[in-house]
Formats: sequence, C-alpha cells, structure tokens
Amino acid sequence: MTTLFISDLHLSAERTDITDCFLTFMKEETQGIDALYVLGDLFEMWVGDDDHSPFHQQIKTAFKQLTDSGIPCYFIHGNRDFLVGKQFSRETGVTLLPEHTVIDLYGQPTLILHGDTLCTLDEGYQAYRKKVHNPLIQWLFLRLPLALRRRIGSRLRQSSSTANQEKQQTIMDVTPAAVVDAMAAHQVSTMIHGHTHRPAIHQLTVQDQPARRIVLGDWYDHGSVLVCAPQTCELQTRTFAPA
Repeated sequence: MTTLFISDLHLSAERTDITDCFLTFMKEETQGIDALYVLGDLFEMWVGDDDHSPFHQQIKTAFKQLTDSGIPCYFIHGNRDFLVGKQFSRETGVTLLPEHTVIDLYGQPTLILHGDTLCTLDEGYQAYRKKVHNPLIQWLFLRLPLALRRRIGSRLRQSSSTANQEKQQTIMDVTPAAVVDAMAAHQVSTMIHGHTHRPAIHQLTVQDQPARRIVLGDWYDHGSVLVCAPQTCELQTRTFAPA
C-alpha cells in the first residue's frame, strides 16, 4: 500500500531531463500504487487545454495510461498551471481537486494544497493571484489566439522570475500563522504542500496537539517524490539520467 505525491516539476519542452525522469517515474513507479497526487506546477506554463503541442500530448498520454490501468490520479492547481481545466481532465482521466482538499491518508485526515496561498507575506504575489484567478479574466484570456496566449505566458514567466530574484527569501516562504490557521480550520494534524521548493518535514503544534507539515521538493536538479505508506511518509529523490 503506497500513495505518491509530487509537485513543482515545471515540465517544459526545453527541459528534456526533467521530462525523461518524470516519464520513467510514471512508467516504473506508479504501477500498483493506491493513488498519485500532483500538487501543482506540473507544467512550467499552461495557457489552455487547447494547446495540443506534441510535448503536452506526451505528458497527457502518460497520465491516461496510468488512469486507464485503474490507478487514481488527482491534481491541484499550482501558480503556473492554474488554467488546467475540464478538457485536460477528460483527456487524461485525472481528477481535479479544490485548492484546499482534505484526504484520508491511511486513516490520517490530511490537508493537501499547492502552498502558494500560505505565502501571505508576499503581498505582491497575492494581489497578482487574486487577479488571475478571477473567472472573468480567465474567460477573456482563454478566448485569445493560442499563439498570443503563449507569448503572454512567456512574458509573465520571465517577469515572475525577475521579481522573485529581488524578493527576500522569507516572504516567499509560508507564513507560520497561515499554516496553523489552515490546519485548524480543516481540523487536521498533517499538511502536505509544494510551491516553496524547500523539501522538509516540519513538526509543529496546532490547537495544542502535535502536527506535521510535509513540504515537497521541486524537480529542477533531481526528481522529488513523497512516498507514503500506512505507517510512514518519506521524502525521496530521483536522479536525472546523464545527458
């Protein structure tokens, strides 16, 4: 009995090493598992479900093969791929979940999320997030020509990278109070999220009870997988194949 969690792969056609590692993971490590959870930023950029590039088709095929085999797969939007929609879900068999979801992880109620909503000190990002999650803005954006959406997405990605270099590291991490508030609101003692690219298992106290926050790693330099069994959760890495 095993459940796997991944996030922050930032898959793109340019990073074939990440893609190869992910496809190997999907082929060799997901057979017979109880479930796979993808907690956001699967893609470096997603500008709409109508982007049927060969690269995107390759990734969607990997998920379809998994779900066709009877393995459930769940997806929570990240800050890079929040436009993944119902068409993607139909094409892959992947179930889209709300941004804050409580699951039963072997008898342990567990809050899963991407993690960007916890970074409340980054006021600039939170203001941007509110805008791009506006349904009207999304509706208008998705009606632009695909080529234009790709150009806009690339510019936003570049500006985001530049802005992050100028920010203090502390404001790009989660706010401890936001973590405690979220766990208390959902009545859980375990939280799993990504986004910060700082893999670790943190022990904390929520409502005078011991709790833990598990942070998933990114896939920039190596793969990162959280492997959970009924009694354990372990953060593991996966090596990229030599170029």
